Amino acid sequence: MYIIKSCIFLFFLFLLPVFAQGQQIEEVIPPLYIKSVVLNPHKVNKYVPLIRLGDSFSLSFDDLNGDQKYYSYKIEHCNYNWESSGLSVSEYLSGFQTDRIRDYEDSFNTFQNYTHYRITIPNKNMKIKKTGNYIISVLDEDNSVLFTRRVIIYQSRTNVEVSVHRSRDISYIDQKQDIEFVVFTNNLNLRDPMQDIKVAVYQNMDWNTVRTDIPPKYITNGKLLYNYVSDISFWAGNEFLYFDSKEIRNATNNIAKTRLDEIFNTYLYIDEERYNKAYSFYPDINGYFVLRTIDTDNISIEGDYSMVHFKLDTKQTIIDKNIYVYGAYNDWKLTDENKMIFNENTRLYEAAIPFKQGFYNYTYVTSDSSGEVDNHQIEGSFYQTENEYTVIVYLKQFGDRYTQVIGIGSANSRELQN
Repeated sequence: MYIIKSCIFLFFLFLLPVFAQGQQIEEVIPPLYIKSVVLNPHKVNKYVPLIRLGDSFSLSFDDLNGDQKYYSYKIEHCNYNWESSGLSVSEYLSGFQTDRIRDYEDSFNTFQNYTHYRITIPNKNMKIKKTGNYIISVLDEDNSVLFTRRVIIYQSRTNVEVSVHRSRDISYIDQKQDIEFVVFTNNLNLRDPMQDIKVAVYQNMDWNTVRTDIPPKYITNGKLLYNYVSDISFWAGNEFLYFDSKEIRNATNNIAKTRLDEIFNTYLYIDEERYNKAYSFYPDINGYFVLRTIDTDNISIEGDYSMVHFKLDTKQTIIDKNIYVYGAYNDWKLTDENKMIFNENTRLYEAAIPFKQGFYNYTYVTSDSSGEVDNHQIEGSFYQTENEYTVIVYLKQFGDRYTQVIGIGSANSRELQN
């Protein structure tokens, strides 16, 4: 009987990773007191969460409650669809899966008190061993998930050539951009390219724009060709708007006035809808942001916060939709905080959101009850708009236990082809 029970125990222990595989890992939006969440590689002018295997990156954030807490973090390996891969921790990590956040410091000489936390990976307690999609969870003192962030760890085992084109659909030729790309497979020894290779395509690494489950149009001579595919046609949108609060006490470009109450208040000029205006180019950073200040040397703990006031003038009647202040500053999320409210007195849509000093891109989007983001109802969509497109290539062959990320390609619409 003892032997039978032992065999049954070992059988179910062996199956645990199988049961875990495919389970959805819930994304958690930070509470209102967690701000300025930044996850990026330690490279100049790199904002997106794409990390080469072995390179270092950091996750940092501020807790506006201002008292030091016992926070920890956890890293989980996911499959192509951002579900648990079912791998055991020791297969994808060296060290611990969960560890305390030891790097933290209180703000100094700011009106808004906060504690700044920072995680650097790899570190002496943790190193990622495998490529793939990962979710990093920050845990509170009760070991509950405070918030999550996605990151993609990759190796360059294959080349990916990407190009951007005007839409081939005459109905959208002035509004959409089509993506074409080639995945080179000569050195991959694929048995079944249609099943082994999967791709994901992003516009400006906005998680809401992802296109997946795209089959190649042709397979020929060690190449997978993805062209003339309607599934990878994107609304081009418009250039992002911006504000720069590095001089938090003074009004600068796009800032009408500032005021100091308990904390700073930053009032932007009224934005007008742009869907009915001609396209106009000006440089942006595709929805991202850079924390910076000219007032101090250490933005991490000496950068101050201001309540930024947005106002939008639109003549449209918005029915069964909400308008949001949208960008990477909150990981492209649609929340009550960045939802705009119509002010009957001013006849404007308004929102007030706290931001740390820095340079920020933003735009206005609409969304209905389905959660689908519409980037052109307010801002318009113009084929000339500068966008960065990223193609991520995944490999999982028969018998493999997890999905690898084997290549990344990108192209900018500044090099638009007809």
